[in-house]
Amino acid sequence: MSTREKTSEEFLLQEEIITSNEIVLYNDEVNTFDHVINTLIHACDHTPEQAEQCSIIVHHNGKCTVKTGELTDLKPRCSMLLDAGLSAEII
Repeated sequence: MSTREKTSEEFLLQEEIITSNEIVLYNDEVNTFDHVINTLIHACDHTPEQAEQCSIIVHHNGKCTVKTGELTDLKPRCSMLLDAGLSAEII
């Protein structure tokens, strides 16, 4: 394995570790689409279109990854979702 290949492999491994955490939002029968969309815009910095797409996916599939990244970034975002009455977790 060349030095360049090894460096590329190490970089990919580091990138995977950094972005391996994700916030998963779960469907519920309580919150409205508007509330979910507005909360995703606020908590996850989604565009209105992204937030709407995520809310539709959650509605039809029961869950959707709404944000990926470092745990230190995701924890306060997930807390905002939970504080807003949504069902979410970091995995």
